[in-house]
Amino acid sequence: MARGRTIAIISGASVLALAAAGGGAYYLLHTRGTPAETAQRFAAAWQAGQLDKMTAELTAPASLVAYEQQRKGLDVEQTKVTLGAPVEGDGSAAVPYTATLKLRNAGEWTYQGTINLKVHERAWKVDWTPATLHPELTPGAAFSVKSAWPARAAVTDANGDRIDDGGAGGSIQQLVGFLDKATKEDVAKYGPSYKVGQAIGRGGLQATFQTRLAGIPATQIMLGGKVLHTIKGQKGKPLETTLDPRIQAAAVEAVREVDKPASIVAIKPSTGGILAVVNNRGDMNRALDGQYAPGSTFKAVTALGLLAEGVKPADRVSCPKYAYVGGLKIRNSEHAEYGSLSFSDSFAYSCNTTIAPMAQKQLGADKLQQAAELVGFNQPLQIGVPARQPSFPKATSDSELAAASFGQARLIATPLTMASVGAAIADGTWRPPTLVEGRKQKAEPRPLPDQVLKPLHQMMSAVVTKGTAKAAGLPAGTYGKTGTAEYGNPVAGQHAWFMGFKGEVAFAVIVEGGGGGGKVAAPIAARFLNGL
Repeated sequence: MARGRTIAIISGASVLALAAAGGGAYYLLHTRGTPAETAQRFAAAWQAGQLDKMTAELTAPASLVAYEQQRKGLDVEQTKVTLGAPVEGDGSAAVPYTATLKLRNAGEWTYQGTINLKVHERAWKVDWTPATLHPELTPGAAFSVKSAWPARAAVTDANGDRIDDGGAGGSIQQLVGFLDKATKEDVAKYGPSYKVGQAIGRGGLQATFQTRLAGIPATQIMLGGKVLHTIKGQKGKPLETTLDPRIQAAAVEAVREVDKPASIVAIKPSTGGILAVVNNRGDMNRALDGQYAPGSTFKAVTALGLLAEGVKPADRVSCPKYAYVGGLKIRNSEHAEYGSLSFSDSFAYSCNTTIAPMAQKQLGADKLQQAAELVGFNQPLQIGVPARQPSFPKATSDSELAAASFGQARLIATPLTMASVGAAIADGTWRPPTLVEGRKQKAEPRPLPDQVLKPLHQMMSAVVTKGTAKAAGLPAGTYGKTGTAEYGNPVAGQHAWFMGFKGEVAFAVIVEGGGGGGKVAAPIAARFLNGL
């Protein structure tokens, strides 16, 4: 009997063991998900910076601010986490990962770590500790960077000579900008590789191309006081501008003795490259930022539109003393009148009373605006430094259309604008002007109608040989248009303009409050061109 009882006990123990084994198998079989799935969700949330979703994968609530500190302390622009194959144990698992962090102004840092997991409440959860973020991270430790910057690269003219060393003239310095001490705002903008007080570009090309000129520092990635990794730096890339020192010097001399604010801009028609920018006063960059009505220089644009509509230079037109369009009384400079003459001669003599009625009858508001936009008006500018976009609002009345046809009304132009117009007419294509060739532009080149170029060139030549610029002393082969732009309300004065081209140099000259374009601006253009 005793023997029988022993067998029964053993048999009972066996049943209990089997029941326990069955329960464990049931528990494991009914665990939700897999270690790989949980680790993948955690890694995806890490990459996206979604701390709430990361927290949802943990065995217990924990502060994950270390991830945010790593991102900010290293200025991480992008995080990529690649998982390896899980290694599973009894209710636990380890998933290896490779993290690649893209650091602003530094490059990439790659390191390896492990995401540990365990079964918690019948689901695989991340068993998080600081070492989950980095194997050497301990509570309270912080990531940071130490940077060693290379020598700053040079800004040069088209010949490769430096123009950022303080030796160039004031107009060049307006374009180049200067070096300043970085502020807290600069560090927030550019990232922790920069430190308060270090040299940083301020204004002009130095600011626009700060990261290119500064290069990439050699960057030590720190954890507490320990160097985890060093990313090699890169030298800055020199910035070659399109400025031609010979043309710049000629422009400087042309305005040196002018007793009123004056500016010259020169452009290479075939490329849009800016060859010279000169202001004889340093209080503002009038060449790029001045807001002016272009006056009768804009007649070259209106004439472009009329020629495209079939008007011929030899067509007979009238230039009376007065004309009326939409109730606006129009007169010519000095109340001149020329009677019946060719369209070309009316252009050469700058007849407002000819161009305004023709624009009203043969172009209208839409076509005049289209002509303006063909040569750069209303087009975005990205020349490398701040520059005012030229504006040509669509005329809302015949009187406004008439005024716009000879460069008054609500037009806004700069010397850069009108030099760009001259370049477009010279080459047959408007190209976005730029100080740095190859710079990405928002605006696209715009070809002019083929049939307008030859007659428009002939008419601009007549301005120089027989018209309003005849007495200016301009060299042979110059094509241009004078302008006298009224400003103020009521009229307070007149800006003197001359715009045109000769060979591979298109240009515009303005003298603020200078008076007549033919008498004041054209002779300055002559000094400029003869100086070449």
